[in-house]
Amino acid sequence: MSPPKFIFANRFFYPDHSATSQILSDLAFYLAQQGMRVSVLASRGLYDDPEADLPAFENKNGVEIHRVYRPRFGRHSLLGRALDYLAMYGAFAAAVGRLAQRGDRLIVKTDPPLLSVALAPVARVKRLLLINWLQDLYPELALRLGVRALAPAAPVLIAARNASLRAAAVNVVIGASMRQRLEGFGLSADRIAIIPNWCDDELITPSPTTGNPLRSAWGLEGKFVVGYSGNLGRAHEYKTLLEAAERLRAESNIVFLFIGGGHLMQPLKAEVEQRGLGKMFQFRPYQPPEILPQSLAVPDVHWVSLAPAMEGLIVPSKFYGVAAVGRPTIAIGDPKGEIAQLVTHHNCGVAIDSGNALKLVDTILAMRNDNALVTQMSHNARALLDRSFRKQHALQNWECLLRSFDVD
Repeated sequence: MSPPKFIFANRFFYPDHSATSQILSDLAFYLAQQGMRVSVLASRGLYDDPEADLPAFENKNGVEIHRVYRPRFGRHSLLGRALDYLAMYGAFAAAVGRLAQRGDRLIVKTDPPLLSVALAPVARVKRLLLINWLQDLYPELALRLGVRALAPAAPVLIAARNASLRAAAVNVVIGASMRQRLEGFGLSADRIAIIPNWCDDELITPSPTTGNPLRSAWGLEGKFVVGYSGNLGRAHEYKTLLEAAERLRAESNIVFLFIGGGHLMQPLKAEVEQRGLGKMFQFRPYQPPEILPQSLAVPDVHWVSLAPAMEGLIVPSKFYGVAAVGRPTIAIGDPKGEIAQLVTHHNCGVAIDSGNALKLVDTILAMRNDNALVTQMSHNARALLDRSFRKQHALQNWECLLRSFDVD
């Protein structure tokens, strides 16, 4: 009897560079290197290229990639997203039915949302071992973001989602607050495992701000740079930072640098211009992956934000890249939140309540004026990552978890 195949399902996979794709690609290629049979079910699209049409099948580094659907309606309307999701559910379910054999392991991520609801029945019929890999929790996340159209169907969706969680051999979450949410749904602790997300901490290493070619090219020499790198989406907030920038208007050597995109980036740009704060802000597009270590090292300090209502539903994974490059984090949101507790407990940043612009002003000025403080927090950040969030450690934990089911 051949060993079981490990089949991952997620909307995006290599060569896509979105966060969930990168993490899944790291894991799939690693498991294949360890001699495990790995397949991935994905769409034929790319997160940042709606016109992309990737090959339907590819074998990359020992991983069989089956791309089963090309998104057709885009992400710009709720109806378009819903139609794409429904079509993807059907395409993924058909692919599992076609490719999986009894005893295979089906690892289902949460993009598109509620994918496990569509695939759990197929896993049951095919007698597959189901593992849910939860990057977020829907429909609660959508409801907290104001998607009112889901409200009438929410009880049914929640019941179906919870049934798919109970059907799984284990549900892998990315943080302690998410684990608490699942326990609140009635899942027993032995059906929940925590494996945090990661970054490429071998590529991304601490480096000084001086001598950074991007810092020079972007005219930031001699500035104290407060940075943000990645997606500024609906679950985040920028009002606290914008109000702090108003109060720091006279501080000519403080610059707020944004690298990336997202739903809130254009509204932020518009408000910056309306308030006449353009000289304090720089906006840069996503940088090529190969220069990520340089772009993350441009700021003196990074900030991350998460609306307090989102705690336990998602975890901002950009924190790991910030820690890897050895920079402090200003965490704006719930001071009892996942990232806020990390930076506070390990003295690698500062936690600030959403809306507390005065504390943010004081924090930025204190960091600008105390290089020793920033240096110590920077050292603590990388030390925390090396102790608790190394990529290799996470990959090995995943391998150990997946192999544990081989013993019957």
